[in-house]
Amino acid sequence: MTIQDYIAKFLVAVEVEKNQSQKTVENYGRYLHRFSNWAGEINPEQITLSKVQDYRLYLNRFRDKFDEPLSPKTQSFHIIALRAFLKYLARNDIDTLSPEKIDLPKVEKRVVEFLDPQEVLELFNIPDVSKVSGVRDRALLEVLYASGLRVSELVSLNREQVDTKRREFTVRGKGRKPRLVFLTERSAEWVEKYLKLRNDNFKPLWISHGPRTRKCDEIGTGEERRITSRTVQNMLQRTSRLAGLGKKVTPHTLRHSFATTLLNNGADIRSVQELLGHSSIQTTQIYTHVTNARLREVHAKFHQ
Repeated sequence: MTIQDYIAKFLVAVEVEKNQSQKTVENYGRYLHRFSNWAGEINPEQITLSKVQDYRLYLNRFRDKFDEPLSPKTQSFHIIALRAFLKYLARNDIDTLSPEKIDLPKVEKRVVEFLDPQEVLELFNIPDVSKVSGVRDRALLEVLYASGLRVSELVSLNREQVDTKRREFTVRGKGRKPRLVFLTERSAEWVEKYLKLRNDNFKPLWISHGPRTRKCDEIGTGEERRITSRTVQNMLQRTSRLAGLGKKVTPHTLRHSFATTLLNNGADIRSVQELLGHSSIQTTQIYTHVTNARLREVHAKFHQ
């Protein structure tokens, strides 16, 4: 079999055995097909350290149709995908290069953009709550900030799933892993306000209310009315601009804000890891700059 055949089997394993999201499977496929297109018709045993080094040089010199290079982070993703593929081959006793021989490139530490509590309130005050779409947007913002949900988790919520009385519910995040999510009293109240304005029995928690919305069958699930991640992203971009925040605000910015608020208020990083649904503590440690800054302020205030 050629390397393309093995890549196809690897992608099936990632989806079925590893239970990774469709987005992860797509990314692995894109990165590995770039490698196979570059390498040509080769077998796994022909993947050598020298060939990988040549491939890394190719990635570093690569230019897209706009003559833009691949960022160091994107290059790193390509190598991570290749290493995962080689690990799969090794587990299946297929002779190839040992993945441990490939070092990952060093990339700049991730800078976390977040909003302070005052900026969050300014953002919340923008939606026009005299309209049902405005109440939806306010409720949606409240839930994002209160729960730390990923945008994909947010838009996939169904009405029956969210218990506003107990203010908790379960979602399945990356890798389809279940995670308990909590709401604040205020965010739960806004969800209830929004649902009281709905005169439908549609399944999705968040639906579109625009004039161009296609009419749904009254006995249907309303799935075609479910808002998308892009809708949320566009709403946040528009709302943050009207709030005059001067920052690029995305759904993930509110997720970051959720984590930094918890840490600033004394939460331990292991608990934050669990609430965010991170499989590794290393992912959560991008927020340690927040606790470091808080500790510095405490030291300066109380140690003269």
